[in-house]
This record gives sequence, C-alpha cells and structure tokens, in this order.
Amino acid sequence: MSTVAAYAATSATEPLSKTTITRRDVGANDVSIEIHFAGICHSDIHTVRGEWGQVKYPMVPGHEIAGLVTEVGSDVTKFKVGDRVGVGCFVDSCRECEYCLAGEEQYCNNPGMVGTYNGTGRDGQPTQGGYSAAIVVDENYVLNIPDSIPLDKAAPLLCAGITTYSPLRHWNTGPGTRVAVIGLGGLGHLAVKLAVALGADVTVLSQSLKKMEDGLRLGASEYYATSDRDTFKKLRGSFDLILNTVSANLNLEDYLGLLTLDGTLVELGMPEHPMEVPASALIFGRRRISGSLIGGIAETQEMLDFCAEHGVTPEIEVVAPDYINEAYERVLASDVRYRFVIDTEALR
Repeated sequence: MSTVAAYAATSATEPLSKTTITRRDVGANDVSIEIHFAGICHSDIHTVRGEWGQVKYPMVPGHEIAGLVTEVGSDVTKFKVGDRVGVGCFVDSCRECEYCLAGEEQYCNNPGMVGTYNGTGRDGQPTQGGYSAAIVVDENYVLNIPDSIPLDKAAPLLCAGITTYSPLRHWNTGPGTRVAVIGLGGLGHLAVKLAVALGADVTVLSQSLKKMEDGLRLGASEYYATSDRDTFKKLRGSFDLILNTVSANLNLEDYLGLLTLDGTLVELGMPEHPMEVPASALIFGRRRISGSLIGGIAETQEMLDFCAEHGVTPEIEVVAPDYINEAYERVLASDVRYRFVIDTEALR
C-alpha cells in the first residue's frame, strides 16, 4: 500500500479538503499512474453533494485523469514506465457479460461497471478518484494519450469527450448530417468540435446568444436562442440528430419538433425530474428519444486517436487543487469556458 495526497469530500455539505488516501500495491496486471491533471466534471459535483444517490464518504472525486506511468505489474503488456496515459469514468467491470465482451463495458450488467470513484473495487474497498497524486488501475481500463494532445487538455476528453463522441458515432454522424447541440458548456463545446470534425453541419441551441461568438468560432454554422419562440418555428424539422448536453427539464415537445423524419434526440444530461414525452411528438415524424452513457474502452481510445488526428481539444482553465471549491461554485454559476482542469503538482 502507498499513501498519497488528495482532496476529498467528507459530507454532502462541507467543502472538499486536503487529506491522504491509500492506493493498493501494484498487482500483476496493474499500472501505477502519477496523476498530472484531473478534470472537474459537473457529475463530480452532483455526486459529492449526494444528488445521485448514496455516497461513501470520505470520497475523492475525479474521473478525467491524465498522467504518466510510474510502475507496471509483471503481466502488463500494454504500457511501460513513462507512457502518457489516461483513466476515465470506470476502472473495472465484470469482463464476462455480453456487454463487456462486446466492448461496451460502461453498460456492464453483472452487476455493473466499477466507477473510478464512489465505487467498490474487487478488493472490496471504495474506489477513489483523480483529485489525487497517483492511482493504480488494471491495464485493461487505462488509455493511451497520443503525443500530440497535451496532458491538461487530454483530461476532459476522458469523460466530456467520449460522452459526446459516442452518440455521434453510434448515429453515424458524417458529411450531410444535420446536428443540433443543446447547451454550450463542458459537454456542448466538445460536441460541436467533434461533430464538425466528423463532417456534420452543426447548430447550437442555447438559452441566449451570449456565447454565440464562441459557438461559431468552434465550428457551428448557426446559433439560436431557445428563449426566442421563433427559433422553434424557424427550425422545425431541421435536424437528423440532437444532442442534449444540459440537465434541465426541457419542453421535449418543442425539441422533438426540430427533428426530421426518423430523427433522434439523445439525452446526455440527467434532469432532476422525470421527463414528460408527448406521444404525438414521436409518432408524427417517427422520431426517437434515446440516451447514451460515455463509451467503452476501445471506443474511448478511438476517440482519443480521432482527436489527435483532427486537432480536437477542449477549452480549459487550469487551476490549483486549493481552488477546487471555488471552481465548483463557478461551475454551478456557468462561469467557466469550458472545463476546469486541476494541476495536481501541489499534491505530488
């Protein structure tokens, strides 16, 4: 066992504080990673504050992890000391169910994927995440970060990047595809960049036009305010695919009406309340509403390689670990463009 510095949540109401945690010894199939950067995801905040169910306090959040390999187990074949690597939203799964065998480990049903934090590892101990100096992970759940992607910019790709890339790929986004992205935040800005890189025509749908300059700079061809009722009239029947990156409860009748025949609206955020879906909005247009959860290990590696090839990286603001609590408040106030990334040097 080794002891490392970290920032942990001790309750749903207290600020995160500096502490120490233990990491397991490196097993035969393990990779020890010195963490250099960890992204702050909105889901970290939901989890810390107990909004998504039971939390095992004290808990170290963070599932957007980038760093360097410092040690490998005797049976490791995929990595060596010094490699640039990443860890995303999960660090294990059953490896036996039909979904794991199909490379869709995020949908593991036996009993489910093991979260990078607030999960339970095979050793029966709580998993602790990336707001820390180091982590030990089975090699099968570690990603190679291409040399052309800076480590600080790689971190958010391990959640925000794959969360938006996976549905774009699943619904065959490419040249001629008309995509709308609801919300221009941590997820939304990457959804725009990735959809454009895949060749789609992209429109941003946001409450206001205050980020319009950014949206067009990122590659969107159009930008509309959803607070303007004329937006829904003008764009009716316009899109093959809509990615909803926000967690607010929207009027789905309005947004489903923006889809063309056989169009799909994909939920990526998790609204607080159940969604009301008028049947007529689906029936008249043979439209679909679906969901998507991050991506499997193979698809996440595909995403990283795609981003390296096409120069897709997130817009980030790098902060020190002692700024985490302030960063949380700024995320809640939508005061970040577009992802906070913790530089963990002070913890190493």
